[in-house]
Amino acid sequence: MATITKRGDFQYRAKVRRKGYPEQTKTFERKQDALDWAATIESEMRRGIFTDRSELERTTLSEALERYLDEEVSDKKSHVSLRARIMTWLQHPLSARTLASLKGADFALYRRERLKEVKPTTVRRDLMVIAAVFSSARHDWGWPVDDNLLASTFRTLSPGKWRERRPSAEEEAALLSEAAQYSTEAVPCIVLAIETGMRRGELAKLDWSQVDFSRKVIRLHAGTTKNDDSRSVPLTLKAEETLRAMHRAIGGKVFSELNHPDSLTKMFSRICKRAAIADLRFHDMRHEAASRFAPCMPATTLAKVMGWRSIQMAMRYYNPSEEELVHAIRGAETARKVAA
Repeated sequence: MATITKRGDFQYRAKVRRKGYPEQTKTFERKQDALDWAATIESEMRRGIFTDRSELERTTLSEALERYLDEEVSDKKSHVSLRARIMTWLQHPLSARTLASLKGADFALYRRERLKEVKPTTVRRDLMVIAAVFSSARHDWGWPVDDNLLASTFRTLSPGKWRERRPSAEEEAALLSEAAQYSTEAVPCIVLAIETGMRRGELAKLDWSQVDFSRKVIRLHAGTTKNDDSRSVPLTLKAEETLRAMHRAIGGKVFSELNHPDSLTKMFSRICKRAAIADLRFHDMRHEAASRFAPCMPATTLAKVMGWRSIQMAMRYYNPSEEELVHAIRGAETARKVAA
């Protein structure tokens, strides 16, 4: 049963009580608004479709973000970048709004404004933080957050173009030349990235106990890779020679100085700047490795080597040059003539 109580000149409190449901209370400036709200709540309770949104009405996005930061972020591999994105969100006007008041249109407006400053991929990552908070709220905290609140915003965001940047032979030579002047670990790090396709985090955490020269592999354990899958990385001759030539630090790490992913990024960026190489990133070395391996093995084998769960990833990372495509066609043409 609903009751409406006048609490002042412009305040009407509506209260709805019904057996089997928590008491619902809300204050309005107009009596008719209070009556309409109470009628809606009672109707939903009678039909058994009522959802208690009181938690959403008293919790701001800022409070939800802070709870997610306290309870979830520390366990994430990307906790540093995730924490930075959350801190940025906490400064945004939307963070002061209650969860119940947020609409898809609010995030659509955020997307349009943000796209004036950054690329779609960055906006997508920003919104993925909110999606993660909403997912925890729905599944772990028991809050009835709308599943489709961000759906339309994500659909209108372009996933972005895959990077196809690979170093030329001249750029690779310049990289290694400058790396030799940078530090004793820079050259082996870049060489191993190209020869094995290992990610920067996998290289930074690499321990000598994971290197098996007798089997000619590096064993990456579950929990140390991006997708948490263990895998064996086969060593090319050059990769093996590079590792054998390295000095072994007392701590057991292959890279005692470049022992953090950000250290590798900074090192590579500085070397590129010194070598006057534009728009080349450390992760592009993984593309280079995949593009070298791809013509020589089936896609399934390449996926195992690179640690992909999906064969489709081969299309993203295999970026053959025009010369390599011509060589592949001419090779196929020659093989067909010989077979004939």
